[in-house]
Amino acid sequence: MLCDAAIINLAMAIPFVLRFYENDGVSQYLRSYISLAPWITITFIAIFYVFKLYNRIWAYASTGELFAVIQAVTLGSLAAIAISFFAHAPLPRSIVAMHWAFAILLMGGSRLLWRYAVEHLKTNGHKPSRRALIIGAGDGGAMVARELKGSKSSFIPVGFIDDDPMKRNVTVLGLPVLGTREQIPEVVARLKISLVVIAMPSVEASVVRDIVEICRGTKAELRILPGMYQIIDGQVSVNHLRPVQLEDLLRREPVRVDLKEIAGYLGGKTVLITGAGGSIGSELCRQVAAVGPRKLVLLGHGENSVHSIWLELEEKFPGVALAIEIADIRDKPRVEDVFQTHRPDVVFHAAAHKHVPLMELHPAEAVKTNVFGTRNLAQAAVRFGASGFLLISTDKAVNPSSVMGATKRMAELIIARENMAGITIFTAVRFGNVLGSSGSVAPLFKKQIARGGPVTVTHPEMKRYFMTIPEAVQLVIQAGAMARGGEVFVLDMGEPVKIVDMARDMIKLSGLEPDKDIQIKFTGVRPGEKLFEELLTAEEGSSATEHKRIFTVRPSLVDVEALESELVNLSRKGLQCTAEDIFNALGAIIPRFRSYRKVQAG
Repeated sequence: MLCDAAIINLAMAIPFVLRFYENDGVSQYLRSYISLAPWITITFIAIFYVFKLYNRIWAYASTGELFAVIQAVTLGSLAAIAISFFAHAPLPRSIVAMHWAFAILLMGGSRLLWRYAVEHLKTNGHKPSRRALIIGAGDGGAMVARELKGSKSSFIPVGFIDDDPMKRNVTVLGLPVLGTREQIPEVVARLKISLVVIAMPSVEASVVRDIVEICRGTKAELRILPGMYQIIDGQVSVNHLRPVQLEDLLRREPVRVDLKEIAGYLGGKTVLITGAGGSIGSELCRQVAAVGPRKLVLLGHGENSVHSIWLELEEKFPGVALAIEIADIRDKPRVEDVFQTHRPDVVFHAAAHKHVPLMELHPAEAVKTNVFGTRNLAQAAVRFGASGFLLISTDKAVNPSSVMGATKRMAELIIARENMAGITIFTAVRFGNVLGSSGSVAPLFKKQIARGGPVTVTHPEMKRYFMTIPEAVQLVIQAGAMARGGEVFVLDMGEPVKIVDMARDMIKLSGLEPDKDIQIKFTGVRPGEKLFEELLTAEEGSSATEHKRIFTVRPSLVDVEALESELVNLSRKGLQCTAEDIFNALGAIIPRFRSYRKVQAG
């Protein structure tokens, strides 16, 4: 406050000297001002106090603090004009304008000087030994540069790389933009760069892949800023920079969800999630808990996985009531007991047998879980008045060639039938593979690379759709908010990825050379697998929704009598149920499916 009092009066004295230094008016105006100085000074300090300029840590001041200074000084200048007017000693307009400008300049300058002094003291004696090059001279790059300069990191930023022609020959935070991505090898060699940081959190995967390939030709360590959410939250620090991962090479546009819409159908409700211990189920638990349900019921068959997510949710969301149910969805009386006890408003059904080759060997188990387990849950939802039921389906349910895909297709048909039975809104969401899920190809490749190979790929032309688990779950929850009953939602999976290309990328990310350090071995297509998965059948078609990453398809008409008849037949066969029985049942329900099977068999 004392410093600001001095600045206020100095900012008034300077304009008097500049304005009247050639005549004798200086002393006259100064005497007039001195009589008002105590009142003007007190008024300014009071306004600064009201604007909380003394409640800020100026060592971290930014444009927000500067804007607050401008507002406070402007209001103070208006108050000074009023004081001088009522005291019958009006100040010249030029003096008031110059005082306003000098007050902002001196107040802002004093705080900038304080910030510089604190930063200097923090880094005093700390001399980074290694040089860092930042790729991306935007918001992410600037924040990384500021963090590296202000922290006690062993790296010091020396410049940026950016392809934007408007940023050539300019500086950001005092650091030059040194060229485009093609010049990275030359810049790294010339400036002896030890670390390259990719700081473009919203750039396309193809750009990241290109930069990674370029940087592999250098000796510099490569790290990446993970995602846009850290830029938004201001959480960027040296600790958030991590090695490039497979998810970065498949990077897609961040998912945007309508939080109000989601909170409207989940907030304050009882939500039941089946398969709660699985990859998709556990992420559903996390994201639903964040919305604030009245109660979250975790149902799973594997006690260890359910216990793990239970402990995590208790720690992260202490205000959410949790209920744990260890149960098998194939046990109809147990399922009804769970529904009667908790009376869920919304059900997310993620429990399923998903491993394609294993279900080819055990078709009866796939039927009992994926078909009859789904029917048990759907019927209980209707009986106990659930308002919504969402089935997690798969792209393998489209023109299925596997037992797993066929049983998931039948599960879709079951909920389509149940949608006509009562007030419960039933819907399904289809999507492809998710990175990092149990049984997915990425963890297998990591293990194979860690032990020195070979990395096994079934076929050189094998392609799959991929998305991350959090992205898939966000879109599933959003689709649930859009459901009106009977729809099948399809998520935008982007472009399919060749599995062999993914294997090569993962080998390169490990710092090794495909077919040189790590061999890639083709093992042949496994039972039930297709080279290329589809997201919708020819007769379904698709239409857009209000969310650009979610589409609806026209569900196939269900022959209810045929469906009931085939379910009875499958139930009778029980453990003797074969893969052919399942495909025959599906063919009896969907006539076109028979012709598809013939073409496929040929």
